Parts: sequence; C-alpha cells; structure tokens
Amino acid sequence: MRRVLSTWDRSAFRMVAVRHWPGGDRVLPKLSRSADHGALWLGLAAGAAVVGGRPVRRAALRGVASLAVASATVNTVAKASVRRHRPLLDAVPVIRQLARQPFTTSFPSGHSASAVAFATGVALERPAWGLALAPIAASVCFSRVYTGVHYPGDVLAGALLGAGAAFAVRGLVPTRAQLAPPARPRASAPALPGGEGLVVVANAGSGQRAAVRTDVAEQVRAVLPLAEVVECGSEDDDEPLEEVLKAAAGRAAELGGALGVFGGDGTVNAAAVVARRYGLPLAVLPGGTYNHFAYDLGIESVADACRAVETGEAVAVDLVRFRPTDDGADADADADTTKYFLNTFSIGAYPELVRVRERWARRIGAWPAGVLAAVHVLNSAKPVRVWVDGRERQLWMLFVGNCTYRGVGLAPVRRHDLADGVLDVRLVYGGRLARTRLLVAALTGALKHSPVLGTARARQLRISGIRSGTHLAYDGEIAPAPHALTMAKENEGLVVYRLLLE
Repeated sequence: MRRVLSTWDRSAFRMVAVRHWPGGDRVLPKLSRSADHGALWLGLAAGAAVVGGRPVRRAALRGVASLAVASATVNTVAKASVRRHRPLLDAVPVIRQLARQPFTTSFPSGHSASAVAFATGVALERPAWGLALAPIAASVCFSRVYTGVHYPGDVLAGALLGAGAAFAVRGLVPTRAQLAPPARPRASAPALPGGEGLVVVANAGSGQRAAVRTDVAEQVRAVLPLAEVVECGSEDDDEPLEEVLKAAAGRAAELGGALGVFGGDGTVNAAAVVARRYGLPLAVLPGGTYNHFAYDLGIESVADACRAVETGEAVAVDLVRFRPTDDGADADADADTTKYFLNTFSIGAYPELVRVRERWARRIGAWPAGVLAAVHVLNSAKPVRVWVDGRERQLWMLFVGNCTYRGVGLAPVRRHDLADGVLDVRLVYGGRLARTRLLVAALTGALKHSPVLGTARARQLRISGIRSGTHLAYDGEIAPAPHALTMAKENEGLVVYRLLLE
C-alpha cells in the first residue's frame, strides 16, 4: 500500500509539473513566497483587526491561534517523524521554481497546514469569512506542488493537520456560537413577517465609523421590506434622540408591533427605557463601535435581529434602575431623574477613561484612543472617597455590572445570562501602592485573591458621600454624579428579540 501511494503521489506531482497552467507562472510562485512563516495570514489578520468589527477581530484571532498550533505541530513533531526528501525539480520549469528552496523535510507541508488552519479557524467563528478565504488557502496549497517543493500527499497531509489544529483550538476555546447566551427566559413578542409593524430608529451619530457604514435603511429593508426606518442624529437634525424614540414607540404601539434601534450601547440604552415605558419589545440592530449589549444578547448583525423579528423569537432581560436619593429617602421611581443601564455602571477611573477616549477617538480612532486614555488615566487619576452600603471606602474604581460577567478582576468579558437577577459589583480599593499591588497580582495570576480587589453579588446597592464634580459612566455615557444614589435590579424588565437555540 505504501508503494502504491508513493507511486500515485509521484505521478500526480509529475502531471502538475509537465502541464501548462495559464497565468500560474506569474501568480503562484509569488503567492507561495508570501505565505512564508505565515506572513500572508498574519497580514490578513492584522488588516481585519484594524478595519473589521469585533466579530471579524475575534475570527482573525482564532485563525492565528489555529495557525500557531498547526505550525508548532508540523515543525516539532510531524517533520521529525517522517523524513521524506523533497521532490526532484527536473520536470518543473525553472520559471516556477522558488529562488530560495526550503531545506526542511518534505512531509507534511507546513504552508498547507498553516493555510488550512487559518481559513478553518476563521470559518468556525465566521463562516462567510472562512468561505472567502478558502480559494486563497487552496491556491497556497496548490502552489506548493506547482513550484515543485512538495508532493500532493505532503499537501493533503498538511491540510488535514491544519484542519485538525483549528478544531483542537475550538475544543479548548469554544466559538461564540457554542457559548451563546441561554435562550431563557423566553418571552412573548409578535412575529412581524416582512417587518410589518416594526419602527426602527437609526442613530446616524453612533459609532466611530458611522460615515462609512452602509445605509441602515437599505440593510433593514433588504430583509424586512415593510419596516419603517426613522433616521436621526445627522448634522442637520437637532431633534433630541429621546423625542424621536418616543414618536417611533407611539407609532409602533398603534401598529401593534415593536420598536427597533440601530446604534451603539448609549442609543440602545435610551431605546430600552422608551420600550419599557411603552410596553414594547425591542429589536437591537448593532450599529455602534462596541455593541456590548447586542453581542451579549447573541445579535452580531442587522440580519440576526431581522430574522428574530420575523419569527417572533424573544427573551426577557434584566434592567438596573438607579436614581438620586436625598437623606436616605428614595426619589419617586417615575421622576425624570431615574435612569437605567443594560450593561455597566462605574465611578472612579473608568468614567475619566471614557471621557478622555471619546475626546481623542474622533482624531485617532476608538482603539488607539482607548489605549492612550488608559495610560493617561493610570498616571493621572486619583482615588475617590465614597460610602458603599453604609461603609466608607477609598476607591480607584467602583464597577457594577447588570448580571454576572465572566472574567476575573477588572477584565469582565461577557455575560452568558442576561436575567440572573444580580448585580456584579467589583471594587478596586485605594491606599498605599494600590495600583502596583493590583498589577503584580494580575501578572502573577493572583488577582482573584488580591486584597486590593473586592467583589460581591447583590440585588441592590446604595452609594453616598459622592463629592461634587465626580462623574459616573453607564452604558458608555458620562454624566455628573449626584451626592447619593441607589440602584436596584428590575428583573426581566425588558423583552428583546433574539434568535433562540433549540
């Protein structure tokens, strides 16, 4: 059997070598060289990280991780186990041959393993992007035979190894689809075939790349031709977002439908408050820079939200209500001062970080602005002194999450349950060398047990003694903090469309 396979392999190699492939001489050798040391795939991943959104960056990272596993396996185990010589180049035209011939053994093909690992890793996270990469990966694989540096069997073995590496990475780090938030508690929401009864408010001012996005009306109407889209937030439109949302909610209530919103987390927050007030289900169409709530909900694109609206699939999620208090007495729950958040609330260094980031983002982009803002805040921020549930605290930061976040310490990753009924409270205490101790704990893996960090789960929280001039942040928005405030969970207070998993 080994002799038969070897004979077939050499015959197939010779068939490729002697055949004329139009255009191949100009393209395939260059493509093969571009994939040396994974440079082609690392370049594509870097480009995706710069210009792509969060789902694309996540897919690119998975592709790079799969490539790394495949490359390590090929170079440390596979090539040492099967010491096959490279093909003879007698039958390969000189114009196809690489200027620098590889010196390692032939089996398996490392280029093929890397190409298939990267494309498969991306496909496991984002199938459409993986499909787009498949022709490039296949061309790299074929180029290794075309240039005479590998037998077809080497390429096939490398490709299988690369695919296996991608699935091994998925076994260690599940994809987002595998970790989708649980589809509970299910909630009643009208199915709106064609989007009839859905009124979408599109905030043109959301996100850092609003000017280059495809028109949201076209995106929605391509899937839901009967939906109504109201655009706001442009330079010529000075009508407050809240008023636009109220008008849209009134129209949706008349139609017996639902309110939709296209924008970032701040816009979604405003829409959620209005939807709750009018008793309407909310359709969240991600259109901001980060879209934390939409992603935790499992909505990655406008198309995801539109499909859920058509089928009437929805869940109930928690809200957190917070409002100023005076002398220990709660303000009227219906007063204009009452606010809500869907994601996070914070006092201390984080609001300052958000404020600085927003100021710089218009000039240098959201991600670089976030890095520079973090460095600035780390060097310049001062701890705040507040009372938390009746105990005086000196804090660098107070973080409160709506439902439990994954991730240790100050790196909350995401939520898998948006209706668990609790507040995720994290405090970074001030004091001597607090920042240094926190950094050391993070580097040594002991952050969870650091005395500088405090964590708790609660249903309500009271914060008082806040000094004048202090700011708070909620769902990415910055506002002056009152002297005292209370927050409490509103369990399953909002119905949101979401594709359910059976």
